[in-house]
Amino acid sequence: MDINTIQGILLLITYLFLIYYAVRGGNLMIGFLVMAVLWSIIGLIPYKDAVNTVIETGAESYAVTAVVVIFGSWFGRILVDTGIAGSIIKKMVELGGDRPSITTILLSIVTAIIFTSTFGVGAVIAIGVIVLPILLSLGIPKRLAVSSYTMAVGAGMYVNVVLFKQMQLFFPTVKYDNNYLRFGFIAMLIQVVVVILMILYNMRKTKVNHAWAASTQSQNSSTQDVPLIAFIVPIVPVVMAVAFQWQPIPAILFAIFLALLFTKRFSNLKDAVALIQKTLYDGVADVALLLGMLFTLAMFGKAAAINAKIFQTMFGSLIPHSPIIIAIGLAILAPLALFRGPLMVWGAGSATIAILTGMKVFSPALLLPLLYIPTISMAISTCPTQSWNLWAVNYTKINIKDFLRTGVIWAWIIVLINELVAINIFK
Repeated sequence: MDINTIQGILLLITYLFLIYYAVRGGNLMIGFLVMAVLWSIIGLIPYKDAVNTVIETGAESYAVTAVVVIFGSWFGRILVDTGIAGSIIKKMVELGGDRPSITTILLSIVTAIIFTSTFGVGAVIAIGVIVLPILLSLGIPKRLAVSSYTMAVGAGMYVNVVLFKQMQLFFPTVKYDNNYLRFGFIAMLIQVVVVILMILYNMRKTKVNHAWAASTQSQNSSTQDVPLIAFIVPIVPVVMAVAFQWQPIPAILFAIFLALLFTKRFSNLKDAVALIQKTLYDGVADVALLLGMLFTLAMFGKAAAINAKIFQTMFGSLIPHSPIIIAIGLAILAPLALFRGPLMVWGAGSATIAILTGMKVFSPALLLPLLYIPTISMAISTCPTQSWNLWAVNYTKINIKDFLRTGVIWAWIIVLINELVAINIFK
């Protein structure tokens, strides 16, 4: 048995341990750091390269993306604290009238739109404490209220530049351009349509008893009225990227400026500065632990890239070379994205990416959407290990099994459709 085979076996064994560790809910920041060290040792990476390239350069390579994550989280806090998010939600409730299903659908659509640009667990929770009480007061079953909300958040993530920047850590040559956005908007639309079908299916025989007063009012200050022109703010970063090819930070800063302008926060400069400072502080705090995990993930990614030649030797002849076969395979295996499994990019799936990219069978432009789909539609949208999903489950006091039973089958349908869409666009 040659050295490459022994190395490959050891890499595979540690990869399986990572999957087990992730599924059991282990701390991924520690897990990725340990894996970076182990894969450096197993791959016989020279000491200086392990220290300076894997650890130092790995963490530094994520610096630009970390800034985008912070700005996206800050923008989410701005939308909440200026009252824009709450006012949009309130308007959707008014449009839905005394029709719970229609109101739920409208809130799902507007949630997806908000999260095309907004990012961060703080923003998801802040908007969730407005949306979920409304749905529950309308008599929507808890499991459906939670699943429709979390899957709507996930739908917006298909075109969310902040999340995409995190994905670029694995595929640095793939751009957030009009070609990707064509896929992103189609995938987002498909997820929204399936969420609507899920709502209608689950509500077809449901008797609702709602408290209308509770559904139109909230003690949360973020539901204050704002001018209608402010309703365009959540989509401004995406519009600037599509129409003018702006990079995410200037696009987000412009949207923040418009949010403060339209809500007349500049009328008192002292209060405006205080709001800017508060929302920036809260936005950074919201993503601090996420950034820690992503820095160590970048280290692991560097180690995996250096070991790519080992995977090429071991698995190159075993992986199907047909894009349609790999897409269908990923669709069938999509539930493996749950519980940070091997198809969840920010979980054990980081090693799956290392294996697939290392074999150089498929282009990065194709692999990115193929692996992005189960991560977004299955893991981010329906997995209880996603931080904001776990919050929603605990907030509404529903059983995790009920949460999974409500959303996973619909998410599986979304994955299958979107994998086929991706093949047609990026083949």
